[in-house]
Amino acid sequence: MLLSPFLLQKFSRSKGVDWNQLGQVGAAYGFTSAIVSALALTGVAASLIVQNRQARADQVQAIRSYYLELVRMELDDMPLYQPCWGDMDISDPHEQKRHVYADLMMNYAWMGFEVGTIPESLLRDMLAGMFTGEAGRTYWSRARTSWIASASGSRRGRHFLTIVGEEYDRAAAAGPPTRSTVTSSPPGGAASGTSRAWRTPLGILIGLGTGLVAGSVLRGRRY
Repeated sequence: MLLSPFLLQKFSRSKGVDWNQLGQVGAAYGFTSAIVSALALTGVAASLIVQNRQARADQVQAIRSYYLELVRMELDDMPLYQPCWGDMDISDPHEQKRHVYADLMMNYAWMGFEVGTIPESLLRDMLAGMFTGEAGRTYWSRARTSWIASASGSRRGRHFLTIVGEEYDRAAAAGPPTRSTVTSSPPGGAASGTSRAWRTPLGILIGLGTGLVAGSVLRGRRY
């Protein structure tokens, strides 16, 4: 590097090279070089922004997945895990499970709409089916405030809430919801339980009686 100026000077004298002209030609490419450098920096900046958004999306997805796992555990044993979330103003066990399951459905719709896997047309179709039933309408009337507080911070979230509100109002204007036929105590449950309670001692008595009879017959044959 230190000897290159002397070598270039010697080369230019022997070959008759006009270095002033070459310098002007090189300067003419300076503008193009600056544009290419700016584009390269723009590409690097865009890549960093995309990576940052992807990392943020991964973090949000991890948190939501953990939340969904907690809700699944709650569904498996409501009496054990429900008090950890606070008091619920729903006394019926089936109604409690329907409320939690509706929350899972709404979170699934929100995550799919947020990442783009559920388009608006499919989201509206899902919500229309959900709000035809009493369970879906009851869930949204209870959870609307918390959803507004959690999802209204982004433009996508506000759009999601608008769609849900429109579909809820459309379903409510169409008429009363369909009611569930599932009850907490299935018909005949108590009777079947009583029947099973009597069957066990009755079977034991029959078995003892049969054993005594068989024993008497065998003793009679032996003697």
